[in-house]
Amino acid sequence: MKKFMLKSFVAAALMFISVLTGMELANNGIHKMKGYNDPNFQNAVSINENDKDFQATFLGKNISSHDLEAKKKKLEEMNAFNFFSSMGKKMSEGMTNASEKLIQKITE
Repeated sequence: MKKFMLKSFVAAALMFISVLTGMELANNGIHKMKGYNDPNFQNAVSINENDKDFQATFLGKNISSHDLEAKKKKLEEMNAFNFFSSMGKKMSEGMTNASEKLIQKITE
């Protein structure tokens, strides 16, 4: 039993070290493929939160909450009507009212 546990531990440690080495080699390969070391290298997506506002960068384009608010206003101005959305709201209101009445009858 001790030999089995020792072999299992050695195998797991070897796999762990192999994964870490592979990640390091992949990182070095990416830098070599790029050809130069860029300190301004950015991630594909980054999110920065402030007190009331958040800013996101997606593939180098800045997206802020103001952009989302403008899009929301534009959709409201278009008076877009979604049949399934309105039906879902009515069904949820009905289920809420029915469950409230059922709970009231049970507690009485």
